[in-house]
Order: sequence, then structure tokens, then C-alpha cells
Amino acid sequence: MSRKLRATALAGVLTLAISGCGGVGGGGDSGGGGAEGSGALSTMGFSLSDEIATTRVDAFKRDHGDVRLTITEGAFDEQQFLSAVASGNPPDLVYMDRKLIGTYAERGSIQPLTDCVEKQRVDMAEYRQSAREQVTLDGTVYGIPEFSQVRVLYLNEALLKRAGLGADDVNLADWAGLPALNARLAAVSGGRLSRIGIDPKIPEFLPMWAKANGADMISADGTRANLTDPKVVEALTTGVGLIQAQGGWGKFKSFRDTFDFFGAQNPLAKNQIAAWPMEEWFLNQAAKNSPDAELVVKPFVDRQGKPLSLSSGQAWVVTKGAKNPEAACAFVKQMTATDTWLAAARARAEARKAANLPFTGLWTGNTTADKKIFDEVYKPTGNKRFDDAVQTIRQAQDAAFAMPASPAGAEFDKAWTDAVNRVLSGQEQPAQALDRAQREATAALDKAAD
Repeated sequence: MSRKLRATALAGVLTLAISGCGGVGGGGDSGGGGAEGSGALSTMGFSLSDEIATTRVDAFKRDHGDVRLTITEGAFDEQQFLSAVASGNPPDLVYMDRKLIGTYAERGSIQPLTDCVEKQRVDMAEYRQSAREQVTLDGTVYGIPEFSQVRVLYLNEALLKRAGLGADDVNLADWAGLPALNARLAAVSGGRLSRIGIDPKIPEFLPMWAKANGADMISADGTRANLTDPKVVEALTTGVGLIQAQGGWGKFKSFRDTFDFFGAQNPLAKNQIAAWPMEEWFLNQAAKNSPDAELVVKPFVDRQGKPLSLSSGQAWVVTKGAKNPEAACAFVKQMTATDTWLAAARARAEARKAANLPFTGLWTGNTTADKKIFDEVYKPTGNKRFDDAVQTIRQAQDAAFAMPASPAGAEFDKAWTDAVNRVLSGQEQPAQALDRAQREATAALDKAAD
């Protein structure tokens, strides 16, 4: 059975599944009046956690007063989502990680947005290419991107100075020199880790280390795994070696799990880590909680020294069986539109100003919105460290790649993540673990292609 026919058949099975499963439903009143819908509209996986969220939701409510919007707050829950789809009573909209979209599109749990994009005149060209690739499977759009997260290298210059080093001495292009650099920066005594030197952030960032080494872990069309590539094995071996030299995975992870990246007692302020790649959002937290810290932000680089970053983020999808797809489409357009993002950025900047805190920008999947935000709303903070960091992140956005949409994306992600964890725990060696992951991932991808 072809992929599309099988997805359609599965969607029918899900719709006819027995009711009574738990889930977040869309309610019984679909409305459906007009091109932009009316009546009830429900969401899952999204929270009104700050002014960035509330400003955009309020804009939709203002312009669509005939829609009774219900935001079911909380993180995306896969079991709850699938149960709701199976029961035939799903929420209209779900906010989920873009890496999951290919899998759910293949399963028939979410619907194509071809008509939505056309009717609402959503200009997909405005969205970052890396984000578009993650929401597009077999040439069909299944999601509308929201934020765009990228990874950069954070350095605690105070700790570098203690080691007699400067920011320029941290060269991620020189993999052969990383163990010695790590040894100078880390603090390990009697098997006890009290300061991390270099955190490679694996398993999560293995795709970025592999890309830096010249390897893609999966083909561009998301159908073929490439986990046994010697360059992927070398990337994993390098990252694991940095962790093993700092007491091993158990002690390393236990120490890192104590970090509070969102508070004033973050690892930068407490000098608990010297160098680590991380998402751009930490700059916002550092500016808020540790404005006097000696922070330096550099681009992550490949082995030739060229800037490189891994892009990810969330997207809005419309569920199969959504009762109010017209209103759902209008909602996702407005939530990710340039003017809405601009209003949200202004709200954030005003809130920061009122609290006497710097505004370090807003990073979305909409390139037009980002340009306007940084042209019209963002102002340099006056703190050179943070102002330089903002420019570094902006450049990273343009150098970012994304893991492509895959019909077995969730299964592929699990295969290689489990492999890394087996290596970190000492159960297997990198080549052995990735060979097993390759077989698991290939089986899942081949099944999806049947």
C-alpha cells in the first residue's frame, strides 16, 4: 500500500476507534460559518506563559470575536493526543515539536494544510527554510512554524581567565585539541566533578556534531538513515570522550541536573561550567538574571571553522477530525503573522523596560517578522557582551540546518538517542551502538515507505 493510501486508511481506523479514550476534545459545536470559521476552537500543548503568548492570543480574540477559543494549557502529551484522535474527539489545534510532524502526518493523525495555506494566503516563503523543511513531508505542508531555536556556543570568560585562556582559545574546529582544553577547564578531584569544562550536550546535539564533521544522520528526504557513517561514529566518540574525562556519565549528568538555567543561581553565575553549546533562549535568561556575568557567545563551528547551527522549534498542526478547521487555520496564520509577532515583541520590550531589564530580541520562524523586530523594536542594550551575542545569534539563524521531516521521525530519533545513551552508560561502544540504531531506524523507515 502506498504511503498516502496507508495514511488515509489509518486515519479512518483512528476515527472509527472505540470512544471513551481519554483526551482533549474540540467540543460539540463546530460553528463553521464563513471562510475563517466561528463557534468553538480548542488547542493542546500551548500555554499562556508570558506576554509573547498572551499578546498573540489576544490579537486573535480581538479579530475573531465569533470564535470561542479554549486554550488547554500544558505541554504536548503524545498519549493524550493519540487517544483523543482515536476517540474521534481531538482538539482542533496541537502545538508540537516540529521533529514529530513527519511521523504524525504519516500516521494520518494530522491533516495537510494545503487548503489552509491557499485560503488564508499564508506566504510560506516568509518562514525560515530550515523550519519549512521540518513541516513539509513529500512536498505537502503539515504545520506552520512558530519559534526558531538555534544553538550557539556559550563561554564563561571568568573561568577561561582562571585557566590562563581567552575566548579565542576555545576552538571547536580543533577536535584533536578538545580533550586537553577540557582538562584545563574542568574541575575533577577524587572522582568528584565540581565544574564542567566542555559540555558537548549529547545525546541532544549529536546531529550538530555529526554535521560539523561532514555527515548527515538522515537523508535530505527523511527516508534513509546514515548512522553508521564513520563521521557520525567519530562525532559520538568525541562527545563521549569529553564526558568520560569528567567523571563519567553518571556523575556528569547528576551534577548537570542540579543546574538552574532559568534563575539567578544559574551555572554561569555560579561558575559551574566553562563552555557549552545551547539554545539561543539562554541569552535572554542571562541578560535577566546575570547581567554582570562575563559571558561570551560564539558561533558553533564545523571542523573547517565555518559557523554552523542546529535549528528546531514548535509548529501548529490541525488534527485529523478537527471540528473547526477554518477557525484553526485563521488562528495559526495570525499567531505566526509578521504584525502579530511585532506586537508581541513590543510587549516583551515594554515589559523588560518596566522591570529595568534588557530586551535581547525575539527569535521566530518568520524571517520578515524577525527583520522588523530587530529594525523597529530591538535596541542595543549598551552591554557589549549581550549586544555582540545578539548579532552572533542572528548570524547563526542564517547558518542553521534542521533535521528533515521523516515519515518515521519519532522512531528514527528514538533509535539514535537510545544508542547514545547506551554508549554513555557503558553498555556499548559507539560503532556497535550506532550499528544497532541503524538497523532499528532502517526497519522503521522501510515500514513507513511500504
